Amino acid sequence: MQTRTLGRTGRTVGAIGMGCWQIGGSWGSVDEDAALATLQAAAAAGVTFFDTADVYGDGRSERLIGRFLPSAPEGVVVATKMGRRADPHEAPQYSLDNFRAWNDRSRENLGVDTLDLVQLHCPPPPVLSTDQVFDDLDTLVQEGRTRAYGVSVETVAEGLQAVARPNVASVQIILNPLRLKPVTEFLPAAAEAGVGVVVRVPLASGLLSGKIDENTTFAADDHRTFNRHGESFDVGETFAGVPFDVGVQAARRLADVAGGTPLAAFTLRWIVEQPGVSVVIPGARSAEQARANAAAADLPAPTAAQASAVEEVYRDLVAEHVHDRW
Repeated sequence: MQTRTLGRTGRTVGAIGMGCWQIGGSWGSVDEDAALATLQAAAAAGVTFFDTADVYGDGRSERLIGRFLPSAPEGVVVATKMGRRADPHEAPQYSLDNFRAWNDRSRENLGVDTLDLVQLHCPPPPVLSTDQVFDDLDTLVQEGRTRAYGVSVETVAEGLQAVARPNVASVQIILNPLRLKPVTEFLPAAAEAGVGVVVRVPLASGLLSGKIDENTTFAADDHRTFNRHGESFDVGETFAGVPFDVGVQAARRLADVAGGTPLAAFTLRWIVEQPGVSVVIPGARSAEQARANAAAADLPAPTAAQASAVEEVYRDLVAEHVHDRW
C-alpha cells in the first residue's frame, strides 16, 4: 500500500486506514471474534493506521484494539479521541484534569503507556479558540501520556482554526464525493501548515458503498436509524448530512461515474488522490470488508473526466444541502 507521513507526528502510515467506530457500537452488533478478525485482516492487508475513540461502545473499541495490539505488525499507529465523555459537553470541561483522566482511561483500555495520537473529539467551538486548552495538550505530551495530539472537527472553519495551532499534528474531517468543500477550502491550508489530514465518513455511512437503496432499513441501535436528523449528535456524521433520498440518488449517478469499479473502492481511491490527504479511515464490520477497503489503494487513480463528473454530481444534487452548513 502507498504510504504518507501523518503531518507533524512524523509517522508513516498507509493511505487507507481503518475506522473502529463500527466495532465499538452504534452500527448494530459486531461480536468480539468478528471484530478481532476484522482488525487482523486489515493489518494483514497493509493497514497501519487505526482510529478509535473513548466513547465508541463506552471503551469497547479501544479494548478490542488493545487485545489486537500484542500481535499487530510493527509500525501500527493507533489514534484515539477524547472529549465526548464530558457531561455536559461544554468548553469548561476541556480541562487538564479531565484530559489526564480521559487519557489514563484510554491508555488502560489500549494497554499502552503512551498514546500514539489523541484527538479532541469534535469539541464545542469555543475550545478551539482557548489557548489554555492547547497548553494543556502540550502538557500531556511533556508528561509522556501521548506522543502527539490532533483535533477532529465538524466544519471547515473549525479545521482552519485547528491547523493554525503550532503543535496540532493532525486534523480529522469529513470528506467524500458528497462533501467536497474541504477539497478546496481546507486541504491546501493543512498542507501548507504541515498538518496531517485524516478523512472520516468516506463512504457517507454506507451511501457510497453501492449496497443501499430507498428500501434499506437499519437496526434500532444503528445511528443511521436513531441519528438521521441529528437527534443524538451532529447530523453530519450520519450519511454525511445528506438527506437519505438525495444521497441514494447521488450514489446511483456516482456508480455510473465509477464505471466497472465498485463504488466503495472508487470512492476510497478518489479520496486518496486528493492532495493533502494523509489517510482515509473507512470502517469495517468483517474481514472481507477490511480487505476490500485496503485493496482500493492499489486501483488506478480516477481520470480527469471522472473527477469532473464527481464535481458535477455534487453541484447538481448535494451542495445545496451541505456546502454552507459544514
